[in-house]
Amino acid sequence: MKEAGPGIRRPRADAVRNRRLLLAAADEVFRAGGADAPLEHVARRAGVGIGTLYGHFPTRRALIAALLAERNGDLFDFGDRLIGATVTIDTIGEWVRAVVRHASTYQGLTVVLAESLDDHSSELQEACLRMNSIGTELVALAERTAELAPGAAAADVFTLINAAAWTCEYAGPDRAERLIDLVLEGLRA
Repeated sequence: MKEAGPGIRRPRADAVRNRRLLLAAADEVFRAGGADAPLEHVARRAGVGIGTLYGHFPTRRALIAALLAERNGDLFDFGDRLIGATVTIDTIGEWVRAVVRHASTYQGLTVVLAESLDDHSSELQEACLRMNSIGTELVALAERTAELAPGAAAADVFTLINAAAWTCEYAGPDRAERLIDLVLEGLRA
């Protein structure tokens, strides 16, 4: 946590503790019941009232954004490393697999992320736009190395990510991996 600057009050110890408890509880509840699990269960698991939960996280998406913040940072760092290397269709495959693992952290998260992409009020929109930006750049770099089939586009990769994440959630990671392999082979020049 950042140091409080002049004139800025440091958060109270109980507020910091409650935030930490809420995030840990949300991770447990969402892993067990999906991203749309009742927030009352999160508050109860954390041992706080629902008002405390909403005081820290005014919306479900704010809570999910806080849960994913560190994972998002790791994902974006990985994407930046991929962009810094020679990009091939296999590099795009690495990105697709990383995003699919990320999006299937909680049952139903894929839908939440997809809905947040065009929702300017969503606390998740910035992260979703960053994921798309990395994907777009990887596709552009792969086009320059003649790795992509003619007519292949970033939208194809985004469709693959969404479909594979959904497949991972509902049919399992093996089916998602098969889908990724088949589509990437079709995108290969």
